[in-house]
Amino acid sequence: MLRVGINGYGTIGKRVADAVRAQPDMEVVGVAKTRPNFEAEQAVEKDFPLYAAVEDRVELFDEAGIELAGMVEELVEASDVVVDACPSGIGEQNSEMYDEYDTPALYQGGESADFVDTSFNARSNFSDANGADHVRVVSCNTTGLSRLVAPLREEYGVEKVRTTLVRRGGDPAQTGRGPINDIVPNPVTLPSHHGPDVKTIFPDLDIDTLGLKVPATLMHMHSVNVTLDAEPDADEVRELLEGESRLFVIPEHFDIDGAGKLKEYAQDVGRPRADIWENCVWGESITTEGDDLYLFQAIHQESDVVPENVDAIRAVTNSADAEESIRTTNESLGMGI
Repeated sequence: MLRVGINGYGTIGKRVADAVRAQPDMEVVGVAKTRPNFEAEQAVEKDFPLYAAVEDRVELFDEAGIELAGMVEELVEASDVVVDACPSGIGEQNSEMYDEYDTPALYQGGESADFVDTSFNARSNFSDANGADHVRVVSCNTTGLSRLVAPLREEYGVEKVRTTLVRRGGDPAQTGRGPINDIVPNPVTLPSHHGPDVKTIFPDLDIDTLGLKVPATLMHMHSVNVTLDAEPDADEVRELLEGESRLFVIPEHFDIDGAGKLKEYAQDVGRPRADIWENCVWGESITTEGDDLYLFQAIHQESDVVPENVDAIRAVTNSADAEESIRTTNESLGMGI
């Protein structure tokens, strides 16, 4: 069993912890928190050993009546791999601690790509992380674009990708985020950071991205145009995408016209936290004009990177190849909606 520690038990960390616990070849050694909030309470309720990430705040946990298993350094030492799910920028600060205990670490997409050995997407470059010490699981939007680009490159070749990302203003729990009543170019300069980030997975890919922020919390939306090296018809492309385990091509008869209904559907089929780990591609949007492909896809920003973190654990430990890991992760989580 691979012993996995989770440093940071928030939006991503708590989801990764549940996903790791569901795997047949992994166990959660513990999770680390900086403060005793409701998520810390839930970690204890779920029998995850809870470690303090900041020594000066240990007494706050005592005052809240939350029992600690120790300090984060003890968690790192006891782990075969640490998933760092701390806020952006903190992961790089933590990297020295992981090196000190000779523990490989996985970071999230908000960290810089410059200090890690490789950026990671299971479908696209799994083997690049084999045996690496520092691996960055790319962001939710980069994960979604990489999953889409990979089969298109393999089947048809890709000349250029152009994507406009309509991004939620914040996650449901991020009360300080916005905009509240506005539509904001974000950034107003081109490209947005997403195109360069995708190039950490596909260095030779020609991709342009633009970003907008809107007053919504549910999901991101992508308007995608891919110029292919071939001229397939729309039905052929749809069949290709339907064969991808982490792409959900929404059937027309589902009558799902937006992110709200997608989240409702996830609740109805019993997904934990109404999470949608797959890209959601509207089948009727898949259109081809010569060698140009157009489609819309939605990305659930809180959860699509979760299976990627699980696969990255196997990659850095050389415990499975891409096909085996993706299959095991998908089956363990119950993916396929």
